Amino acid sequence: MVKETSWPSRLFDLLNIIVLAVIALITIVPFIYVVAGSFATQRELLEKGFILFPTEFSLEAYNYIFSTNTLMRSLGVTIFITVAGTLINITLTCLMAYPLSRRDMDYRSPIQLMVIFTMLFSGGMIPTFLVVKELGMLDTYWSLLLPGAISAFNLIIVRSFFQQLPPDLEESAKIDGASDPGILVRIVIPLSLPVLATFSLFYAVGHWNTYFSSILYINDSTKWPIQVLLRQIVMLSQGGSLGDTSSLESNFVPPDQAVKMAVIVVSTIPILIVYPFLQKHFAKGALLGSVKG
Repeated sequence: MVKETSWPSRLFDLLNIIVLAVIALITIVPFIYVVAGSFATQRELLEKGFILFPTEFSLEAYNYIFSTNTLMRSLGVTIFITVAGTLINITLTCLMAYPLSRRDMDYRSPIQLMVIFTMLFSGGMIPTFLVVKELGMLDTYWSLLLPGAISAFNLIIVRSFFQQLPPDLEESAKIDGASDPGILVRIVIPLSLPVLATFSLFYAVGHWNTYFSSILYINDSTKWPIQVLLRQIVMLSQGGSLGDTSSLESNFVPPDQAVKMAVIVVSTIPILIVYPFLQKHFAKGALLGSVKG
């Protein structure tokens, strides 16, 4: 027999649905506007201002941004930084979180205090820039990969997750002759895939949106990630702002607003494609690692 819900409960569910629908609408409408604007003509964008579906379908903006290799080069740089940076982040995080999760580790508490200290205080922009400069990493991709290789917040949560794993597993593995690296690779990491997938997504989104570090450390425009290129387009917003446009017709005037929106669409779609594959691990991994410290 199905138990009937009371009217206050049904009212509460209805209000939840309405509120969530409004929030979802507020979230999705700007993205629809950007996608629609990227396929609209310059005239329609200037006349209407806000459109959700273009009356005149146009590919001029996409033809323009793909007419040179500037956008694809920046997109390739961003993909490289995201993949390489995420691998470095998650590898170093695991290598540091696992020893800290072992209660028999020497000097465990002082090291954890130093990690927590970095969450509250940092050296600042200028000292960090000087360190990167003295290490010879200016105008190299290492300047975008190494300075933030480990997030203290993510490290603490991953360490907490490792602590929740049954100690009997490690003891059984040691009886069978497994070393500490072998236990980490063969037992701990396979059991920690949800939390590692979650923080891989965190790291990947951070690298994909890298912007300020690129402005500080990268002067070579051929090494700019797509976010910096997008900044240049927004700032200049005029013909020729995408680099070499010699292949374009001399009388071609690019649709400035549509170009901005097209670049935003191109820079957003790849990370949107990746997210659904990690979504099922997202909430589970974030909660599992934060149940207890």
